[in-house]
Amino acid sequence: MKYELIDKTEDYLVINKPAGLLTHGAKHIDETSLTDLLLADYPEIAKVGEDESRPGIMHRLDKLASGLIVIARNDEGYADLKKQFQERAISKCYTALAYGKVEKDEDEINFPIERSAKGHKMAALPITIKGKPSFDGRHAITRFEVLKRYINYTLLKVKIETGRTHQIRCHFSAYGCPLVGDDLYATKKTKLKNAKLNLGRIFLVADNLEFTDLNGERKKYSIELPEELKTFLEKIH
Repeated sequence: MKYELIDKTEDYLVINKPAGLLTHGAKHIDETSLTDLLLADYPEIAKVGEDESRPGIMHRLDKLASGLIVIARNDEGYADLKKQFQERAISKCYTALAYGKVEKDEDEINFPIERSAKGHKMAALPITIKGKPSFDGRHAITRFEVLKRYINYTLLKVKIETGRTHQIRCHFSAYGCPLVGDDLYATKKTKLKNAKLNLGRIFLVADNLEFTDLNGERKKYSIELPEELKTFLEKIH
């Protein structure tokens, strides 16, 4: 499995990660990751960052999702990008397909997120009427607008203001519209549908990325949907 190089400078790389490829490895996982591939091509990133298992990696994408990731090539680039992430000056947008018909043309999901007792899953619940969290989760904001409504699905443009683990997947599941292909946050009904569709991935693509480079120039990157997702949309049209 290969990644697509979108841009390369002395300070950073922008790549398109395919679905099915881990962003970085872990001690209990024995499979090739994006980090392994990057180290083979750009060995200079080995000591960039604060975690040897994630050299230069500024953010991650779930294994079954695809899209744009920025990687720092040196310590100066890493520090600058880290600051932008902390200040929420980096913009990340996604295209997602959810089950059901999302009624509102646009909305904000602000359910707090915490780690679930069920393995690697996260949990989210709406805030109460009084505006207080329904449980002690971490602050999370996901904004979306509807791109197109199908008979049984809704195509969405999604922007996250925070970067919690599985945030988009967890939020849309709690919102009542799980993402197509996502078994972890599926209902019993949508899990059966996923098996029938056999998409082999989650319909979630990080297709827009913006940040400021070390010269102060605002960089904007965008990619098209992968062909398998374009074909899928044509079938449900």
